[in-house]
Amino acid sequence: MAEDIINAAGLFKNFGTTEALRGIDLTVKRGEVLAVMGPSGSGKSTLIHCLAGVLAPDQGNVIVDGTELTGLNGDARARFRLKNIGFVFQFGQLLPDLTAIDNVALPLLMGGASRKTASATAKEWLERLGLDDQVAKYPGDMSGGQAQRVAIARALAPRPAVLFADEPTGSLDSVSAENVLTTMLGVVRDAGTTVMLITHDARTAAYADREVIVRDGRLSGVLSNTVAS
Repeated sequence: MAEDIINAAGLFKNFGTTEALRGIDLTVKRGEVLAVMGPSGSGKSTLIHCLAGVLAPDQGNVIVDGTELTGLNGDARARFRLKNIGFVFQFGQLLPDLTAIDNVALPLLMGGASRKTASATAKEWLERLGLDDQVAKYPGDMSGGQAQRVAIARALAPRPAVLFADEPTGSLDSVSAENVLTTMLGVVRDAGTTVMLITHDARTAAYADREVIVRDGRLSGVLSNTVAS
């Protein structure tokens, strides 16, 4: 059985008088694709931010890939994220003045790689995501689906232990969304990367190995999917 890569226990988080998390326990297996669902205001985003080390919970512990994040200060958590965690957002958030290859190389350069190594790795990941012909293009010259695949390549190039994908296809039409999602999940499954897939869409969640539902700061349901791509 695969080992746990994320282990969260007893997470509480308040913002003033608002109880965003109210005692969440969650484990995620290495290589698992886990969909996190829940309505706006459910605590879903707060949970993800705590698991990724963006926020520190008021109570409880978060261990990611053997490191207890709740024992680290903000700077140390930021260094951990740079090396161990990737992010893909709904609108990609590519830098418009950089080409595809430079966007993908950026986190590698920030992590200390040489420009030659960063460029070679970036080109490899762009090719893996079917973007051979987009290497020198700028985000404004790409389709939405192409730009989102560049964002996925950027997130995966440093080979993170965990990828947090927050509504990664939410801004795309249905055909582009399916293409991006199937491409992303094919690549991460080949790489053995753990994925936290945050989504409101049940069709998107169905691609995951398992689904959890967050309501009112608590986990209200856990489902195992029988069909995952």
